[in-house]
Amino acid sequence: MSDDERAHALQSFKTKLLESREWEAKLKALRQDIKGLQKDFDQTEENIKALQSVGQIIGEVLKQLDDERFIVKASSGPRYVVGCRSKVDKVALKQGTRVALDMTTLTIMRMLPREVDPLVYNMSLEDPGQVSFGGIVVSSAIVDKYIGESARLIREMFGYAKEHEPCIIFMDEIDAIGGRRFSEGTSADREIQRTLMELLNQLDGFDYLALLRAGRLDRKIEIPLPNEVGRLEIMKIHAAGVVTEGDVDFESVVKMSDGLNGADLRNVVTEAGLFAIKDYRDAVNQDDYNKAVRKVTESKKLEGKLEYQKL
Repeated sequence: MSDDERAHALQSFKTKLLESREWEAKLKALRQDIKGLQKDFDQTEENIKALQSVGQIIGEVLKQLDDERFIVKASSGPRYVVGCRSKVDKVALKQGTRVALDMTTLTIMRMLPREVDPLVYNMSLEDPGQVSFGGIVVSSAIVDKYIGESARLIREMFGYAKEHEPCIIFMDEIDAIGGRRFSEGTSADREIQRTLMELLNQLDGFDYLALLRAGRLDRKIEIPLPNEVGRLEIMKIHAAGVVTEGDVDFESVVKMSDGLNGADLRNVVTEAGLFAIKDYRDAVNQDDYNKAVRKVTESKKLEGKLEYQKL
């Protein structure tokens, strides 16, 4: 083979090799397109199935008859003896479990989480800052104007706490529902008594002064006013969402807030914001906080003090 023929054959080989690589790249791109189209096809099939699927009935398990049959109560009221889907854990189907029932056969298709009042659910989801606890339950906010709603809220609150145990329920202003019992009163007073009775039922006690009975409250903890370190942390929590101008020395503000509690420190932040608004400014500065803490401290001196006897 001459040199010209060898060069021509080599050039032809290089050309075919480049063409082969181009076809491989095109083939790879087409395979990627096929994968994308397959994904879109699967998603479309899921959407079609969702549109064609029949809804399910919400029910509640009342009793287990045997290994395969359960008595359930539908949301509309009637009770049925139904079977259970094989994939559902039958051991977990206890009394009171919420389940989804098939529309036609009423077979138990899956378990549902318990229904929780939004107010109870938000008790554990509030964001007070870099801490691992939720908000405090205010007892006065539990009392509802509708009969039975307050007791239902107490039941759901304790039930939700048991599902997320270990759990501690902090109840502020307990005297709003923990007053001394009496026979006379208005309908509002009777609703408060019903709320207290439900609270005692959850605490398992009905004796006189049950909230203070031995064993009812395992620990009576006196929480004093926060110290300087505590006031600094509380101040940072309340001031986290406030737009500040320049660097604010919270430590100097806290040093002037001796004797203030958490609510007072929140008032300090609010007053500082009001001072900024009065000066037509969009941010709070150091001077606003200084004036605010002086104002709150002066108004604090006018408040009366209650002396509590230790138990």
